[in-house]
Amino acid sequence: MEIPIWRDPEGNVVSCVEKIKVMQENLEELRQMAQDAFEDALLMGCDEGQVREFLLQMMQSLENPYHS
Repeated sequence: MEIPIWRDPEGNVVSCVEKIKVMQENLEELRQMAQDAFEDALLMGCDEGQVREFLLQMMQSLENPYHS
């Protein structure tokens, strides 16, 4: 999966190399953890579609603690 060009709420490109590096590392770690959980669920006999749907719902339920 290709990582997008990150933008701030006003649409400006986030260009700080360190911020982009941290974001990339976090997303790679998250993807690997999700992949591991997905594979474990399949090995335990869980329905693939249900696991995928749950993972999607989990991501969609994340809360922004920085709302103004």
